[in-house]
This record gives sequence, structure tokens and C-alpha cells, in this order.
Amino acid sequence: MLALALLAAACTSGGDDGPSPAPTGSTNAQLSAQMATTDLYVGAPQRVGVGLILADGRLISYGSVDMRFSFVGTADAPQQPQPGPAATGVYLPTPGTSNSGASPAITQPSQARGIYEAENVTFDQAGFWQVDVIAGVQGAGSMRSSTTFPVGAQPQLPAPGQPALKTENLTIHSKGVPLAAIDSRAADGGTIPDPDLHEWTIAQALKEHRPIVVDFATPVYCTSQFCGPVTDEVDALAKQYADRAVFIHVEIWHDFQKQEINQAAADWLYRNGDLTEPWLYLIGSDGTIQDRWSVLFRKQELEAALKTLPPMKG
Repeated sequence: MLALALLAAACTSGGDDGPSPAPTGSTNAQLSAQMATTDLYVGAPQRVGVGLILADGRLISYGSVDMRFSFVGTADAPQQPQPGPAATGVYLPTPGTSNSGASPAITQPSQARGIYEAENVTFDQAGFWQVDVIAGVQGAGSMRSSTTFPVGAQPQLPAPGQPALKTENLTIHSKGVPLAAIDSRAADGGTIPDPDLHEWTIAQALKEHRPIVVDFATPVYCTSQFCGPVTDEVDALAKQYADRAVFIHVEIWHDFQKQEINQAAADWLYRNGDLTEPWLYLIGSDGTIQDRWSVLFRKQELEAALKTLPPMKG
């Protein structure tokens, strides 16, 4: 399984694109850009997230950075970078961590942890792309790093505009399955900590034409440390907007020790031997995927979408 490990390695096939220019100022630690978003494809505006990590394990957090994208060819035909779109990447914190800085700063992972996300980035060619990230860091001056990542001709995972899969995910009503297969956090205490996220199957909610928010995540075994906070944030929204949509958490692992993936997670996220998570989906009452978020999401974006929905009946 490809884990979205911001503090360890990128989840895409790309890596750091050679040595970065030495930063000015008080730090000599080399900056590494790590791709956080997967399943990018051509022809549609998408969110692109990048984590910025120093060689000593500290992070760049807060504020915004410049992101410049270039097409660098295909596996069979690499080429010199061909300039593409440019965008501003705005800091997106992990829920529950600090977002108090007005401009990029060097932080410890225990202090702040997140990614920089650019919105409405459209790629016009399938193949490999490079993103150059330039950050004006407090006390360090201008820092820069690059990473490459794949862009497909089509999305590999369910994407906006497509019909949602009629999945029979595990719920608190499922019989003969370990509780940890419903929510990995039940492995320790023997109870489901967020039962309101495990009442419905996706298939049943689609059958009843209800809007759905689906969180695919493994709170205990997620190496990026994003899954638990994201699931908690979804649970908080579920309590606030229970009349607007059905909220569902799909646990990734049926049995982590045996490396068995839940079928529902595999149906949505497992492709070509790889699985990335967490993912968050918004599905309309007509069964069409309206939006999706990779790794992290902005609460206000999902809230705005939920507020436009009419109250559900029943």
C-alpha cells in the first residue's frame, strides 16, 4: 500500500528533482518538496498539494508559496521542462494543529503539520510534470525545491462527474466481522468511537437518493498522521449537518496484521497494486460524485457545499 507519508516519503512515483538551491539565512538544511496529491489527470481543474520538509525533519508551515508547473515528457520521451500553469499554494493544516503564522516558517512536526495546496490547476498533457515550489521563509529567506509527479489521461479512481460506486461497506450492523475492520480505533477499546459514521452503506444511501460524504481512512494505521484528524473533522461535521447528508467512514483495513484490505476500500481506491488514503468524497443525491479531496480538506469548502443542500426527509 502506498501511504501518504508527509513526514517520510511522497506517495507518487516522483521524488525530489535534484539538488535545490541553498537557502539563505539561518538554516543550511536542504528543502525537499513531497507530492501529497495522487491521481491527477488532464483536462479538469484540480487541487494539487505539496509538503515541504527540511533534511533535519522540520517542516515549512503557514502562509503561502509560489508553485510553477512544467511538463517534462513521458517515461519513453523525457524532455526539457515546458512551462505550464502557475499557482499560489496556500497552507492547509492538519485538523487540530496550528495555523497561526501569516507567512512560511520553519516548524517542528509537533507544532504544525500540513501541506501547501493550489486550487484549479489544469494539466493539458498526460505524462510527467514538475512543480517548482518557492517559499519566502521567515529567518531563512527564499527557499526552493522541485518534485516530479505523474498526470494521467484519465482518472484512475472515482472522480467528479462519475457515478458513485454502489458499495456495501461494513457498518455497525455488519455481522461476523471484527470491530477493527469497521473502524481501526476499535482494536484497542473494543468500541466504535464514531458510530454515527458507520450506520449506512454507500449502496443504501444511493438507493434512497441521499447526498453522501464518504471518508476513506485508517485512523490507527495511517503513516501520514492525517487520517485520524480528518475522520474526527468529518465526524464533527456529521453532527452539525446530519440533516443535509449521510456521513460514512470506510475503514481501509479488514485485518492490518494480515494486510487484508476491506473490499469497499479496494473497490474505490485500489488500482494496479497501489492504494492511497485518506480520500474524502462528496456525492450528490443523484448519485454523481460532486467533489473529492486527497489527503486533507478545507472544512469551509465542504461546509459551503453542505449548506446548499436542502434538508433531507426522514
